Amino acid sequence: MNVSADTAIHISAVRKRFGAVDAVAGVDLDVARGEIVALLGPSGCGKTTLLRLVAGFEQPDAGRIALAGTTVAGGDTWVPPERRRVGMVFQDHALFPHRDVAANVGFGVPKAERPRRVAEVLALVGLEGLERRMPSELSGGQQQRVALARALAPRPDVILLDEPWSSVDALLRESVREDIVRILRASGATAVLVTHDREEAFSLSDRVALMSDGRIVQVAAPEELYAAPTDRWAAQFVGPGNFLPGVVDGASVGTAVGKFPLARAAEHGCPVEALIRPELLVLRPGPDGTAEVIGREFHGHDILYRVRLADGTVVCAQRPSTEVVQIGARVAVQPHRAPIAVFTR
Repeated sequence: MNVSADTAIHISAVRKRFGAVDAVAGVDLDVARGEIVALLGPSGCGKTTLLRLVAGFEQPDAGRIALAGTTVAGGDTWVPPERRRVGMVFQDHALFPHRDVAANVGFGVPKAERPRRVAEVLALVGLEGLERRMPSELSGGQQQRVALARALAPRPDVILLDEPWSSVDALLRESVREDIVRILRASGATAVLVTHDREEAFSLSDRVALMSDGRIVQVAAPEELYAAPTDRWAAQFVGPGNFLPGVVDGASVGTAVGKFPLARAAEHGCPVEALIRPELLVLRPGPDGTAEVIGREFHGHDILYRVRLADGTVVCAQRPSTEVVQIGARVAVQPHRAPIAVFTR
């Protein structure tokens, strides 16, 4: 099996069945050294099972998994979890309640190296001085950082995070996850993050692997996945959008709200369904406008408008909160000329 020296995780044609269910149905994925990849998808799509296969908590029915160039599962090869050089951060932190912070972090580190390594990783996660605290004496965010420090301490090749912020208070979640990703990048760790939260996946990862029904639908940078999803399901899962009929005209597509450049080439003259994200529609109020604002949701930094076009079609437009348009106002709807995806009708 040929695996690049820059590849930290190599997953090839991996399958895992539970009874009649294909939890993972032939997945291929490579993760580069130092990269953060999010496994994104709805509940039950197979993302946690895939993570457990990489960690060694489950054994694949078919396919191969290699870590840092070494096969750990596949064929006649099976390397148990404790020998895979993988650090795991669980949803509930999984700290030892009867051990203090230092003992939790030092678990799995050779005894001779333990004091120095514990001090290093506690400094990295910003918890110096808390070595003798018990987990019950820490906040949710501090517990999460202890869990990450414990995962980093043995110098693993890969860090796996399974919805790690689900038990953190919602008001603290954003700051905690920013801290965790900053720590991961500072350590140079390769990480795979399981999440069902699109915003989390987009804001934290270098690439997103979008999963559905045990398969990876698309692997791309967050910007590409949002702007140019491969199919309609992916388009709907990763964000709101208007789907309007259109016709391909060279490198652009014509729709009821104007022409847009194509994100990917399509056959000239082909009838398609165009994905127009709400922020790509500009509203110009005026008595000559042929559309009408029929709804408005204020979100603080932006406003989501529902607009009825002249032909009765209702579209959503997302505008900055500085662009206030009243319900009932006549508007012209104009395209912001960013490339969009289209799907064959």
